[in-house]
Amino acid sequence: MKLNSKVPFLYYFGRTLLTPLFKFYYHPKIINKEYIPKDGAIIIAGNHKHLYDQYLTIIATYRGIHYLAKREYFDDPKTRWYYKGVGCIPVDRSRKDNAATNKALAVLNDNGAIGIFPEGTRNKTQEFLLPFKFGAVSMAKKTDAYIVPFGITGDYKFRSKNLTIRYGKPFKVGNMSLEDANKKLYDEVARLMNENLNNK
Repeated sequence: MKLNSKVPFLYYFGRTLLTPLFKFYYHPKIINKEYIPKDGAIIIAGNHKHLYDQYLTIIATYRGIHYLAKREYFDDPKTRWYYKGVGCIPVDRSRKDNAATNKALAVLNDNGAIGIFPEGTRNKTQEFLLPFKFGAVSMAKKTDAYIVPFGITGDYKFRSKNLTIRYGKPFKVGNMSLEDANKKLYDEVARLMNENLNNK
């Protein structure tokens, strides 16, 4: 497989080591991974419940994915090397971070893949799904990228019985308003989560 030159080698090296270990330990169900396009600009977007959520997509596709990650990970020397080394894009969540957006747009304009959690943070509440920020649909509209929705449910436990990620069919924002596109993404992620729960 030819490596994407825009994604650091550490990403692929870590993926090779991670995949069998992660699958053995957490025993996740990965459903509809064939919906992830093998090329072209894509934004993979879904709910965020755990620190390890991004790994479920990393092990589901050979594509290199640039995840947007909070800047605090880059400020801490203990984690900076990793997040920088695997090609994550730092985001300052205290303000509108145009630099992070521009880096993500550059990846998409080069037919790369972006991973984002539209809730903006891990959902530690009792709410089923937090309101979505507009970053994913805004970037998709600007770059004509496909959005690949996903829904994650279940527990991160040893040999989990219910940890599931389910992907939905990719869609483009096209002529939709950002409000309509964001609602479509939200509703699709909620549907995928419910489908997981209804098919235990």
